[in-house]
Amino acid sequence: MSRSLILITGDQLSLDLGLLQTTGDDDVVALCEVAEEGRYVPHHPQKIAMMLSAMRHFAATLRDKGYRVHYSALDDPDNAHGLLAEAERLAQAYDCSRIVTTRPGEWRLLDAMERRQGGIPWQWVEDDRFYCTPGEFGDWLSHRRQPRMEGFYRLMRRRTGLLMEGDEPMGGQWNFDKDNRRPLPQHYTLPKPPRHTVDDLTREVLTLVEEHFDEHFGRLDGFHWPVTRRQALVDLRHFIDHLLPSFGDVQDAISDSDPFLFHSRLSAPMNLGLLSPREVCEAAETAYLEGHAPINAVEGFIRQILGWREYVRGIYWTRMPDYKGYNALQARRGLPHFYWSGDTGMRCLSRAIGMTRDNAYAHHIQRLMVTGNFALLCDVSPEALCDWYLAVYADACEWVELPNTLGMVLHADGGLMGSKPYCASGKYIDRMSDHCRHCRYDVKKTLGEDACPFNSLYWDFLERHADTLASNPRMKLIYGSLRRMSDDKRSAMRRQATSFLDNLACEPSYGQGPHRDGYRPQGANP
Repeated sequence: MSRSLILITGDQLSLDLGLLQTTGDDDVVALCEVAEEGRYVPHHPQKIAMMLSAMRHFAATLRDKGYRVHYSALDDPDNAHGLLAEAERLAQAYDCSRIVTTRPGEWRLLDAMERRQGGIPWQWVEDDRFYCTPGEFGDWLSHRRQPRMEGFYRLMRRRTGLLMEGDEPMGGQWNFDKDNRRPLPQHYTLPKPPRHTVDDLTREVLTLVEEHFDEHFGRLDGFHWPVTRRQALVDLRHFIDHLLPSFGDVQDAISDSDPFLFHSRLSAPMNLGLLSPREVCEAAETAYLEGHAPINAVEGFIRQILGWREYVRGIYWTRMPDYKGYNALQARRGLPHFYWSGDTGMRCLSRAIGMTRDNAYAHHIQRLMVTGNFALLCDVSPEALCDWYLAVYADACEWVELPNTLGMVLHADGGLMGSKPYCASGKYIDRMSDHCRHCRYDVKKTLGEDACPFNSLYWDFLERHADTLASNPRMKLIYGSLRRMSDDKRSAMRRQATSFLDNLACEPSYGQGPHRDGYRPQGANP
């Protein structure tokens, strides 16, 4: 009888995973903790702890369900510490004729599996936990000159029936994004998020991570991530009951003091497999149908999952491996040192990085319009910022992180995903947050020592990239404003921005640097 090694990776922790439904009694289900996966970028300690604890809890659940399970722990003496090498070691030990896995979340792993020759054969099956397969997305993409998310999202709404009345969208329109851009009200009540019990398994993992990954950016104190399906369901219910009703109006708002606001923080447990996107979307839809949450909140939330999450995965798998090398704006600057320390006088950046250090989390506008916008304006290399985002956020898997960072944040794909760069001056941050009132810089000033650096950087970015961007129809008005400025003012802004950039301490121009060995540079900045 032929025996298979069924490899379950740390982002496939679902009992309804298709591969598990076909696993035979004699097959061996393997989960492997390997140092290589924790270090190819210096992942946040909370991210590593979340995944390892979730893997250990899932292995226990599989055993309870009757599966034959082998679990390779990080400190096992025979551990090969490479995912493929460890799986092959186990396959030999259990006399397996093949290794079978579900499509991994990173192209590098799938490519490595398909290149494996001369040993135990590797096979993989499609991940059936998503709404859309890469093949189906590729078919849709092949008929589109400009494959915008909105068109794909409407297709998915029709296909799934979510928020639909026959062929028409509930609420009379497909997208309520214009209703979801309000700053925080002066007074609001925010319920505290659930705090999950740290059991012995998680406690052991926290100790292990502290011992093996203590040099990585990020704190383990206050670890709060769900590591079991039951805990993830508690987080889902908390969001639906207490946060979703207010989520829509202020989903783009930023707080100087509160890192989570009305956001769900469900992307991490979804990416691990503890929650399915279907049950999350259906729970939100039910809240609308029962009159518990308004349409703009529910539609905006479902769009992030059914639309954006599926869309970026499709872009990733249909464009890799070339996509990772895109750099349409020819950005070459290394990552500013303060992305690892938070040591900067710019309050918005300091708080976004500090919250990331403490929680392995920042919500989408902090990523897009604070850390991402600054990197865009400074021409930070896409590879440098993509590796940082992949390292520091608990929900960062490459299939979702890379298109969001390279395409949406940095416009490095030349407009494949976004019709214009998401660049902005300090005025946007002032409108959507309360950071500026706490900052040493004056957001209303463009020139002078106390002027907000975002302002001169913004106009200088537009000047530098005018040949590429000025013809963009969506940027016609802003380039018109730039042209109407006096030559003296434009020269002064260029000098202001150049002086700031010349004094910005950064890592070397990104390429084969020390970052992939867990290096965490030190340094302060203006």
